[in-house]
Amino acid sequence: MNLVNILKPRCTGRRIVLPEGVQDRIITAAWQAQQQGLCRPILIGASDPIAAQCAAMGIPKQGWYDRTDPTEAPLDEYADTLASQGIDRTAARFLLEEPLFYGAMLVRLGQADAMVAGYVSESGEVINAASMFIGMEDEVESPSSFFLFEIPGFHGPEGALLMYADCGFQIEPSEEELASIAALTARSAQRLLGWEPRVALLSFSTKGSAEHPRTERLARVLELVRSREPKLLIDGEMQADAALCPEVAAKKIPEGSPVAGRANVLIFPSLEAGNIAYKLTQRLTGATAYGPILQGFRKPVCDLSRGSSVEDILGVIAIAAVM
Repeated sequence: MNLVNILKPRCTGRRIVLPEGVQDRIITAAWQAQQQGLCRPILIGASDPIAAQCAAMGIPKQGWYDRTDPTEAPLDEYADTLASQGIDRTAARFLLEEPLFYGAMLVRLGQADAMVAGYVSESGEVINAASMFIGMEDEVESPSSFFLFEIPGFHGPEGALLMYADCGFQIEPSEEELASIAALTARSAQRLLGWEPRVALLSFSTKGSAEHPRTERLARVLELVRSREPKLLIDGEMQADAALCPEVAAKKIPEGSPVAGRANVLIFPSLEAGNIAYKLTQRLTGATAYGPILQGFRKPVCDLSRGSSVEDILGVIAIAAVM
């Protein structure tokens, strides 16, 4: 069973805004999402280009999506509303002309439930729009992200699915930031898929097999997370094989671990490590990578790779419809 079929029973018809609504793959994925009952798409863009793209792909020109366009919207009124909520009016009025910021504003004001973007825009632009207009959850200082992988031939505790974080945003997270990434990703796994998260803090060492400031750092991160989330199953530092393979875990951690050999959430010590692992997993196994899915914002925001296929976009829309 693929990810969309897993998530479909939990989709409740949320309104998903797609700022890059004139792009052919976005339209195709939105059409499939609507047809499968995953969401009600909101496409941002002018009427004629969207209708032309639909016609070119044999998709109905109207009736299955909502459409909006900042060039047709009362931006002065929206800017006044945002100003009343503490956002600089002049900056807001200027930025609302951009579809990405306009989409984030729709989420903030409750006119959309989540945003999916990044097929054309860079990740930094998506994060900036969400940071300014949607804002962070209480007690979360900075956003992070995760990828959800569907890996052919992998047979873990959740079948072919595995979560990686952070592979898309936090370059060199502090101990506090890494602890936040671990806790947020565990919560995302539970909220999105109903998993009991088992979180592995990955390293080149397993439980002190190598002494180095980097492994000592992860030991402190572990204690931070355990002090804040005492019920969370988390362990480390550990090597990737100890996290995923029960036989290796039994040899490397003979005293036992609530996570080793059964991890479903992998936390990387840096973006460098996480991004390399993400690309290798994708290219060497043919895995489908959904994300980066941003976390820490008040409302769901999902980023897309600019090389996303229609299948990738559809999966991310399904994630946004459940998160």
